[in-house]
Amino acid sequence: MSDLASRIAQAVDSIRLVDTHEHLLAEEERHRAAHDFGYLFPHYASSDLISSGMPPGLFEAVRVTARPVLVERMARTGWIRKPPPFASPSKADLSLEERWAALEPYWERIRNTGYAKCLLIAIRDLFGIPDLNRQSYRQVSEAIAGSRRPGWYRHVLKEKAGIAVSIQDDFRTGVDRELFVPVVRLEHFACATTRGDLRAIEADTGRSVHSLDDLDQAMNVALDRYVAEGAVGVKIGIAYRRSIRFEKVPRADADRVFTRFLTNLGEGPSWQEARPLQDYMFHRIVQAAMEHNLPIQIHTGLQEGTGNLLTNSDPTLLANLFLEYPRAQFDLFHGGYPYMGEAVALAKNFPNVYLDLCWLYIISPSAAARMLHEAIETVPGNKIFAFGGDFIIPEGAYGHSVMARRAVSRVLTQKVEDGYLSEEEAIALAGRILRDNPADLYRLKL
Repeated sequence: MSDLASRIAQAVDSIRLVDTHEHLLAEEERHRAAHDFGYLFPHYASSDLISSGMPPGLFEAVRVTARPVLVERMARTGWIRKPPPFASPSKADLSLEERWAALEPYWERIRNTGYAKCLLIAIRDLFGIPDLNRQSYRQVSEAIAGSRRPGWYRHVLKEKAGIAVSIQDDFRTGVDRELFVPVVRLEHFACATTRGDLRAIEADTGRSVHSLDDLDQAMNVALDRYVAEGAVGVKIGIAYRRSIRFEKVPRADADRVFTRFLTNLGEGPSWQEARPLQDYMFHRIVQAAMEHNLPIQIHTGLQEGTGNLLTNSDPTLLANLFLEYPRAQFDLFHGGYPYMGEAVALAKNFPNVYLDLCWLYIISPSAAARMLHEAIETVPGNKIFAFGGDFIIPEGAYGHSVMARRAVSRVLTQKVEDGYLSEEEAIALAGRILRDNPADLYRLKL
């Protein structure tokens, strides 16, 4: 490593990160799940395993000890609609040795991916074990089980990852305010299609819902409560279920859909029939966030899992919102991958659009580096957010932070070597994109 690269890496490593996006289990939940190596596969690497050809039922047998906690968390996140049925009893009875034997051939197929590399970094640095393989899986399992102790999150996130604060996408698991600040999802107000959905909203807000106005008011009551409880933003993750193009729908059209399902004793309208109501309410959610001066995080690009409809989350589908609401602030997640050029162009073109590289370094470290190179040359430096762990388990957030710091250091070093930035400019920019920019947008007190 050159002296320049060493100085920049040292400066980057010293920054206390603002982590723009996490789904972490509550610490008590994590300890209920952390029994053995199966705990390491709540998501991401699991998708690569399935993509490589691993039968889903066999995979569920591998992570049997952690599955109830992890799958429930994924359902709350919105990555899956509801927990799938459990593997067959015979699969659930596999020993630790048999579970490793089931995983090993597929693990070898995915060791090359960013998802796997992230886990290997965490295993090495947090448990002192250089690899996950036939010789080490028992040792890894013992280390994971032994880490179920108070203070593990503080050790991993604060002491090891150097994270000042993480923005947590989940109110319901409880938020340790020394480690996290929360954002809130309001999508259930837009996506209600049955009387049961309305009853759940009424129970949550304490308000009766008999009209579209009632639904709107209930959404605002909920948002007021969440803001009072410390919410710093609103999250929209509907790209897992439909397109993120939200048309400007006349209120009368939305009201007709609402009346349709309110008076229906069966299942209510289909999702396609419900689109006018959904679109209307998503506009109302943006308006409510704007009135509270809350940034709006939007999932764009790749969806977690396999078999998703990628075109649902093309960030250019959001352009009408950016034009309609110039005072709203939109935080575009995941660099829009693979629509990275489009995401960069949107952040350059719209003053109210910010570019967030959360999740991206483990999808592809080289893609993240390419995007950061391009964004530095294209997007105002106050509008780039360079890190969000986007994990369910803290070990993954740690591994991701290591990969992000490496990429940022290398990109900034190259920018100085190319004469594009001075060393002082590069170090100052590192502080902005890894800490100051998201802290400013979300009004965090660090």
